[in-house]
Amino acid sequence: MRAGVFFSIVVTALILSACESDTDVSRHPNLLVAAQDVAAMKRADGVSAPLFADALQQAQTEVDAAMAQALDIPLPKDPGGGYSHERHKKNALLLFQAGQLYTIKGDPRYANWAAEVLVRYADLYPTLGLHPEHKHQAPGKLFWQILNDAWWLTYVIQAYDMVLPAMTEDQRAQVESRLLRPYADFLSKESASTFNKVHNHGTWAAAAVGMTGLVLADDYYVNIALKGLDQSGKAGFLKQMDQLFSPDGYYTEGPYYQRYALLPFVMFARALDRHKPSMGIFEYRDRILIKAIYAAIQLTDGHYFLPLNDAIKDKGLDTIEMVYGVSIAYAKTQDKNLLAIARKQNQVVLTGDGLRVAVDLARSADVQFPFSSQLFRDGPNGDEGAVALLRAGDTTVVFKAASQGMGHGHFDRLGWQLYSQGAEIVSDYGAARYLNVEPKQGGIYLPENTSWAKQTVAHNALVVDRTSHFDGSVKRASKSSPELLQFVRGEQWQLVSAREANAYKGVVMTRTQILLEHPLLSGPLVLDLLAAESDEQHVYELPVHFQGQLMTFSGELAVNTDALKPLGTQNGYQHLWHKATLAPAAHRPLQASWLSNNRFYTLTAVAPADQTLLVAELGANDPEFNLRRDQALIARAETSGGVQFVQLLEQHGHYDGRAETVSQPRSAIARAAIEQHPGAQVLTLDTVSGQTLRIVLADDRAPERQHALSLGEQRVQWQGPVHLLVNH
Repeated sequence: MRAGVFFSIVVTALILSACESDTDVSRHPNLLVAAQDVAAMKRADGVSAPLFADALQQAQTEVDAAMAQALDIPLPKDPGGGYSHERHKKNALLLFQAGQLYTIKGDPRYANWAAEVLVRYADLYPTLGLHPEHKHQAPGKLFWQILNDAWWLTYVIQAYDMVLPAMTEDQRAQVESRLLRPYADFLSKESASTFNKVHNHGTWAAAAVGMTGLVLADDYYVNIALKGLDQSGKAGFLKQMDQLFSPDGYYTEGPYYQRYALLPFVMFARALDRHKPSMGIFEYRDRILIKAIYAAIQLTDGHYFLPLNDAIKDKGLDTIEMVYGVSIAYAKTQDKNLLAIARKQNQVVLTGDGLRVAVDLARSADVQFPFSSQLFRDGPNGDEGAVALLRAGDTTVVFKAASQGMGHGHFDRLGWQLYSQGAEIVSDYGAARYLNVEPKQGGIYLPENTSWAKQTVAHNALVVDRTSHFDGSVKRASKSSPELLQFVRGEQWQLVSAREANAYKGVVMTRTQILLEHPLLSGPLVLDLLAAESDEQHVYELPVHFQGQLMTFSGELAVNTDALKPLGTQNGYQHLWHKATLAPAAHRPLQASWLSNNRFYTLTAVAPADQTLLVAELGANDPEFNLRRDQALIARAETSGGVQFVQLLEQHGHYDGRAETVSQPRSAIARAAIEQHPGAQVLTLDTVSGQTLRIVLADDRAPERQHALSLGEQRVQWQGPVHLLVNH
């Protein structure tokens, strides 16, 4: 019998007997806070578990302040970021904290206050219709979209689980019959399209309803949460685990939404683990949830999530989703490396898992999490492209050859980013959104998210004829994925390569990126080769969006100083001011350099020979000033029969404003040329010091393949796709 079938049978058997219809309050709490952990949580102090004590004190301060005044429970009125929206969010967290305080401190004041607030919500909820500001979103009742309603219940059901033992029978009956059950019904039966959706909205709804079922001892709610409304397994929590994660733990919507979706996944899974450990939920799909937590950690720059697809850049490892994720992963693995992330977070959750992290952090020496080069395959079966991370020292190359990522995906096939010293250097815009900032259209995704942020030119990806990949159609883009060709590492180099044949009709793109380390180089060097094959005439443009201050150019620079015009009228170009054009100069490579985070960077455009480099700045056609003023260098070539762009990104030098010192502000590359030889391409870099570095890239890139090549009088032999030669 297949493992997946066996698991399904076990789950079906267990959920049918998951909850007995009893009123035994002694089994509470038993979601993320378990009764067996309470004694240890009560003993925790500032010496043995300082972060736990800090979290407890913070919760007490906030709840005591709320209890000292009348708590407002307003009629739902405002969109995201508005008063009623934020008030109901805060009330849910206060209820949750009050439950934690009652559980740990045993003070009945907290349970009594929480019970009163829950009863008030039970009085309000039956009077509510759909939220008046739902607009195009799937509507909620307390909030303008049902996603927020599901979030609210995941916290409130945990609060109820913790204070239930102190409530009267009448209070429990009122809260369950007028709030919790109708709320769970609204999220599920009355919102079937969202509940059955394989998407983070569906995950939140399933977790909220399933956790409610566990607390109320109602096997129906648990069953539909796990297997969908018709209980067939075609939807629900298990289907979400099957479809939304690749075998490597990569979440198809990207790292930002991986973080967001992790919370309902790990909360509900931990609750299931408490109630029925024999279900083995954390073993499901080869421990997919644990893999997802580790993948989320790796998919950061060490602090903030990589902004692939719709992403807001201020979300990092210290968000509450990751605090829960790390504590639960640590409980299940006892991996001491996770303590390094917990130390970065500098906070723990008030659960038994959080206490273990706090205690072990206080006892342990400082450890470093092993951030490393990794390949994260995309798609449920791992066959829908991938995201590659190439890491060397303080440098990380992010190469995106992944699937569309559903509605939150961007049109950026074979795009890339660069991080150095923990800072974004070659950047991705992320999302055009000010989350919960009410003056910015209520905090929703702005129109510029479509007109700019999702467009191909907003990324470091090839644009053909100034149109976006798949003409900006999510439906078309979702039908295919890039083909990963290679991910391989050598002693001084790391290589990733992929092909995209569907983004533009009649154009096949192949991109190879190599991260090189060599003593001749002042830092890791990125070699970027992008070939576009086509039989027709096209305009090809390859942007490099960068963070920093432009320093120098090598070439003929024509600057638009008197007037600025947008680069185009649509597909994102309407938002780019054309600041300058850099044309090739005789006997010199086309170069532009900038300063960022006290380090210098130089982009060298090696091929094609007749390309120009456009200097652009974001901000055109932005009457509401919704866009940042980011900058880009756009290599441009118009050819028939295809094109190959060859670019180098060099790191060099240092600027110290405090000491007023500067070192190596200019590129070390004096000349660059690429030639095709039998069986290999050879990139020759002549340095200003008189040395020459040759990068030999084999046409046949099998790692075990032996190669031989004559370069003048020199006979070169090597194994694998890349070989480095130095001539003094």
